[in-house]
Amino acid sequence: MKTIYISVINDLSTDQRVARTCSVWQNAGFQVVLIGRLLSSSKPLERDYQIRRFRFWINKGPLFYFLYNVRLFFFLLFRKKIEVLFANDLDTLGALALVSIIRRKPLIYDSHEFFLGVPEIQNKTLVKWVWKNIEKFSFPHVDHFITVNDSIAKLYSEFYKKKIRVVRNIPTRKQVSDNLLRADFGLPEDAFIMVMQGAGINVDRGYEEAIASMNFIENALLLIIGRGDVIDDLKALVKELHLESKVRFLGVLPYEKMMQYTALSDMGLTLDKPLSINYTYSLPNKLFDYIHAGIPVLGSDLPEVAKIILDFEVGIVIKNVQPESIAKAVNDLRNNPNLRLKYKANCKKTSLDLNWENEQQKLNEIVKEYV
Repeated sequence: MKTIYISVINDLSTDQRVARTCSVWQNAGFQVVLIGRLLSSSKPLERDYQIRRFRFWINKGPLFYFLYNVRLFFFLLFRKKIEVLFANDLDTLGALALVSIIRRKPLIYDSHEFFLGVPEIQNKTLVKWVWKNIEKFSFPHVDHFITVNDSIAKLYSEFYKKKIRVVRNIPTRKQVSDNLLRADFGLPEDAFIMVMQGAGINVDRGYEEAIASMNFIENALLLIIGRGDVIDDLKALVKELHLESKVRFLGVLPYEKMMQYTALSDMGLTLDKPLSINYTYSLPNKLFDYIHAGIPVLGSDLPEVAKIILDFEVGIVIKNVQPESIAKAVNDLRNNPNLRLKYKANCKKTSLDLNWENEQQKLNEIVKEYV
């Protein structure tokens, strides 16, 4: 049996895209080894393929990224059997590119975002220079380049004149039960509930504005699900604005549980702001989670996000991410039950088209080359 090593830098527990990728290769007859990180907060994982999670004393900053790639490089260098290497995002690509060169193995790269455009490195000239050079070194050795939407594919193709395949981050076609009861989840029956998911709850993603908008929405509850760099700041903001009864933090939840809370909500929010090139051209997977849960979407006016919302008529796009704008859109939809029903019906119809069962065929085209 052929073996593929798939690398990612997170702790694997909430990364649905990587899990779906592993399943595609496994279904094609490959032995899959997924490599990630083990944190003190990491939950146990049970998968029907091999998992290796590295533990580090340092878990952020330049030294961490260096140590992770060094360990990843030596771990892979001495594996007896490798047929394919698969890197997720630039922060694991360097190590796999070196192994690919030394061991002459094919390398596939899946970029989940425009990495050099993330806001966290825009004011760090040296850090950005290092990542840029890792990218320039690695890309000539990539046999297949995948990314998550057309806008990011266009950006990369302009830089590197390389064929880019688009595989969107879309959920599998799973039905969330219609028999869920809010009372079973401790949710108020009569409130208008909004949900805002986030695997990376960071700056410029609209969480602060969503919280502040609750001042202008009566009898409502905002659920924030996930983790990120600004969670503590958001909790402090809730206290400062005296919104403890209107905003609830649920932390990281298993995907199925998260989708249950989402399905019990009235609207899903995705409010990234176009303050970096990465966010401008993002297509958050939570957008598709909301659609699959059958709830209307409120989204910011980003090219990829707005295209999905407007083309499929599954929600509302706002021109600026401000508390008053968010509240107006929420209240307008809340007071228009016929429009809500229309959006919900369109979500269910759209989920039959936008799902992983259809989207994975693009990845299968690559897999077939190595079977």
